[in-house]
Amino acid sequence: MCNLKYFNQSKELLDMIKFEHTVFALPFAFLAALGAAQGIPPLRTILWILAAMVGARTAAMTFNRLVDEDVDADNPRTAGRALPAGRVSRAGAMVLLGAGIVLFGVAAGALGPLTWALSPVALVVILGYSLCKRFTSWAHVVLGLSLAGAPLGAWIAVAGRIEPPALWLSAGVLAWTAGFDILYALQDETFDRAKGLHSIPARLGTAGALGLSRTLHLLALAAWAGFNHHMGSHFLAWAGWAAVGGMLAREQWLVRGGDLSRIDQAFFTLNSLVGLVFFLGHALEWWLSHSMLAPI
Repeated sequence: MCNLKYFNQSKELLDMIKFEHTVFALPFAFLAALGAAQGIPPLRTILWILAAMVGARTAAMTFNRLVDEDVDADNPRTAGRALPAGRVSRAGAMVLLGAGIVLFGVAAGALGPLTWALSPVALVVILGYSLCKRFTSWAHVVLGLSLAGAPLGAWIAVAGRIEPPALWLSAGVLAWTAGFDILYALQDETFDRAKGLHSIPARLGTAGALGLSRTLHLLALAAWAGFNHHMGSHFLAWAGWAAVGGMLAREQWLVRGGDLSRIDQAFFTLNSLVGLVFFLGHALEWWLSHSMLAPI
């Protein structure tokens, strides 16, 4: 009976932080590792990158749920979340937060001296995001910066330094994330205004938020084009880039005019595929080019 209780609590904790959404940034981290290594990095490095990603996102999402518990309880859209609904204890969430921070720190240390030195800065950004909407409408950009740290950190882990392609790739992730987070925040435009919380929809209104989101997604595509250019990409990588462009256009089309009836498809379904498609374009191109060069 006790084991079942702990199992249910663990399941609720993972659901609370939407563990499966780690897929948003993970392909970009692996793409950065592939690009920095100009091939497949050592398995040890890949596993530590994965551990750092899981630790960072677990810590960030748990901290977000802890500091937003009172806000979530007041918002009809989020009142059913695990913490405000009482399905998860604050003590259990604090343990998960600590575990995420420790895992991230250990992984950052294992990946090299520069990743270890930058890990406190990364923690300030990924945890600080949760507090931003209390004083700035640009919290969406801070969230973008948080996810942009994934490919930047992975590149540093492999190359030992920051190089231009990593900056282009990370800039694209920043703009893409900020763009889709603005769309997601449209759901809480009225609530945020009433509670004195800051967001782009609350500040600019629906039309202004949609326009800024589209601009950010165009900037993301431009940044990823810069990444492709620096990597000397060919057809398959550019095909992946074009497919991503189509998905972002579809995402914007689904919420045109502020229609939120298909926000889950726009936010979760399409965004979970963006990084994967872009990564696969580059991975397939690398694999085919090396297969053709391999001796028969």
